[in-house]
Amino acid sequence: MLLSTLLQAADAASLTGFGAALGAGLAVIGAGLGIGKIGASAMEGIARQPDAAGDIRTSMIIAAALVEGVALFAVVVCGFIL
Repeated sequence: MLLSTLLQAADAASLTGFGAALGAGLAVIGAGLGIGKIGASAMEGIARQPDAAGDIRTSMIIAAALVEGVALFAVVVCGFIL
């Protein structure tokens, strides 16, 4: 009911902008949560196996960089939509 009312009240251009902004926000929130989980898991792994700290840290940095790259790509795509 609410969605149909919103669709009737808004034109296509404003919905496109709203969708792009919502998509960019979700991408940033998802990346923040993902990197936080990566960091927490890495710290727990280092606490359990201090000898493997270097390998865990390297893997953590690579995984965080990949997540950040995907988030940046999503924000750029959402920016092109605007």
